[in-house]
Amino acid sequence: MRRIRYGIALATACSALLLAGCGGGSSTNALTSDSGSGAAAPAVAPASPAQEQAVGKQPRPQRQDNGGPVSNVKLIQQDRQVIYTGSMTVRAKQVTTAVQQAKQIVTSAGGYLSKEETSSASDTEDSAMLEFKVPPDKYAEVLARLGKDLGKQLSMNQGTQDVTMQMADVNSRLKSAQQSLDSLRTLLKKADTIGQVLQVEREISTREADLESLQAQQKELATQVAMATLTLRLVGPVTEVKDPEEEPAGFLGGLKAGWAALVSFTKVALTVLGALLPWLIASLPLIVLVIYLARRNRVRRPPVTTPPPGPGPDPEAA
Repeated sequence: MRRIRYGIALATACSALLLAGCGGGSSTNALTSDSGSGAAAPAVAPASPAQEQAVGKQPRPQRQDNGGPVSNVKLIQQDRQVIYTGSMTVRAKQVTTAVQQAKQIVTSAGGYLSKEETSSASDTEDSAMLEFKVPPDKYAEVLARLGKDLGKQLSMNQGTQDVTMQMADVNSRLKSAQQSLDSLRTLLKKADTIGQVLQVEREISTREADLESLQAQQKELATQVAMATLTLRLVGPVTEVKDPEEEPAGFLGGLKAGWAALVSFTKVALTVLGALLPWLIASLPLIVLVIYLARRNRVRRPPVTTPPPGPGPDPEAA
């Protein structure tokens, strides 16, 4: 009887210990789990303010949404270097008045006229080609005003070119060329012989030429980025505007190109013949006189007669 009671008490104690262990494990897992994941993680004690000050007051890394650490890196947005180009065709009632109005619009926006070509056939068939330089921040506004205020807009083409990497490359090469040139000039001061001086001077001349070329490229890119290029074509009320046609490909394209080449060759040949024809006409009497004198001398020249062959030796006498 005692054995039975002892067994029951022992079984009860083991059950209680097992239940306590399961409950503690569940609590530990619940506390150490991260966003519902089943893997247990060791608990990390937070750092004290004194410890943070000891390590240079570095803030603790933040946590991402997925629980991973992130660094406090600030992303700096790089300014893009973009070249803006555009072309527009506008039909105006009076081209001369529209030209002056277009210049006024661009000038008021801070731009300027870089190129102008005009053709005056009549008041209704005039045409003009204007090339403007416009600040990029006023580019869209100027386009809208030119297409609306001058007349009827017939066509418009716009294009952009990102030259950020190209400008960075030119600037880097320019800096390297300047440093190399400075090193060569320092080396020139240390040259001892005439041969060394001449060799270093040749290298300096080459590097200076490369440096000037890079500086010209840098200046041209900076100019194109600083001011957008806008080409404006103005035509009169009855001026015919031809749209560019696409070149046919294959056999028809080759046939068209060959025919154009034949027509061009014929025009060139006729032009050369027209240029030489007056000289041929002027020199024709002289040519006829030379031919006449040559034939006359040939007729007066006596024929050359050859003497008959003499009798040979007699074979019987031998």
